[in-house]
Amino acid sequence: MNSAIAQFLRYMVNERNASELTIKSYREDLFSFVEWLDVTRGNVPAPAELSPQDLRAFQAALQQADYARTSIARKLAALRSFYKFAMREGLASSNPAKPLRNPRRQRKLPHVLSGDEIGRLLLAPPPDKVDGLRDRAILETMYSAGLRVSELVGLQDGDLDLSEGIVRVRGKGRKERICPLGSFAMKAIQIYAAKRQRSPEANSLGRAAPVFVNRFGNQLTTRSIGRMLEKHLTTARLDSRTSPHTLRHSFATHLLDRGADIRSVQELLGHKSLATTQIYTHVSAASLRQVYEKAHPRAV
Repeated sequence: MNSAIAQFLRYMVNERNASELTIKSYREDLFSFVEWLDVTRGNVPAPAELSPQDLRAFQAALQQADYARTSIARKLAALRSFYKFAMREGLASSNPAKPLRNPRRQRKLPHVLSGDEIGRLLLAPPPDKVDGLRDRAILETMYSAGLRVSELVGLQDGDLDLSEGIVRVRGKGRKERICPLGSFAMKAIQIYAAKRQRSPEANSLGRAAPVFVNRFGNQLTTRSIGRMLEKHLTTARLDSRTSPHTLRHSFATHLLDRGADIRSVQELLGHKSLATTQIYTHVSAASLRQVYEKAHPRAV
């Protein structure tokens, strides 16, 4: 089993171009299954020796251990993908994970900031420091283009076309899309770029150099973006539940609130499925309900 999983992970890297984060998730999910087999059976059978009943027992164990429904669904998806590979490579004759059904997901509306709250957050970074100019440019860019934090840190100088007001974004699965940038984001980037200091290594990259860098002149990490946001949330006195992804949620919700069609929002977010984008229509409906109840004299 361990050897088969190692082959599968190599396949995901070399043939499917999976990201490091995807590989990390697959590795953790598959080896949690291996660990469960070892504990419950005292051994780890080969992939071909396992049945749907074995995997159902694993799913039941996860549910009894109070794993989140999304975590259980992700582990089952990893097993399905692994067994598709195992069948292709002759390591198994069937996919025992295929009959499994994911637990019904609870629909949880994403946390979003209002327009006024976004404005307070964008004004929080100090304008008299290079780090403050950088942070303002980061926040403006994430909200203006609805970027994931991983997409933000991966931006390179060659991805920006400020004369046209667009940015090339590398999303999940290395799929590229073009996103428009608002005037506030473009101005913030220009001001920051004029003050930015890069390391010699970054300078040597030319147009492939990262747009946003740390104090040593090197590319930022996703965690550093999170720490930066936490600091400015405190300054702006905003909800601590706010994460970098909240800016993406807010971007989509505000577009729909102002009349954007859902297909356009899907394209801007880089969602493969429209169903993923539809969660924001529920957020907008909730927002409209709040306005109605607050303003209509006979609403309540």
